[in-house]
Amino acid sequence: MSTADALMVAAEGGVIGDGRTGANLALGVGLIGVALGWLTLARVAGRISTGNAHTGAVSAMAVGLVGTALAVLHLATSSGGPGTGNGMVGAVGAIPLGLIAMALGRRALTRSRRAERTADRSAHEREFGSA
Repeated sequence: MSTADALMVAAEGGVIGDGRTGANLALGVGLIGVALGWLTLARVAGRISTGNAHTGAVSAMAVGLVGTALAVLHLATSSGGPGTGNGMVGAVGAIPLGLIAMALGRRALTRSRRAERTADRSAHEREFGSA
């Protein structure tokens, strides 16, 4: 089974249930991505001293992408409309969560790279003196 087939089956609820379950899965994945993004931003700002900011940022972006993909697949495969019990409203709510997770991860990645360059520059100036 390919990855696309596995995502389609998960979005349809074939493996995990039916109706709202696929949307709830997408919501949960999106919330995990947002939490990873916030924790990574806190790491970059120096408020948390554990973990690697680069790894956390990439993880937040990946989890956000998966959450968004699951939500879109659930919307594409669900029948009926909002209020029918098929989880369409939950899937619509999961899309922004996934996008927010990707944005937070990207912001943390940019800040961590900027912090690394600043640290490298100051170490270079200490070693060779300012030019």
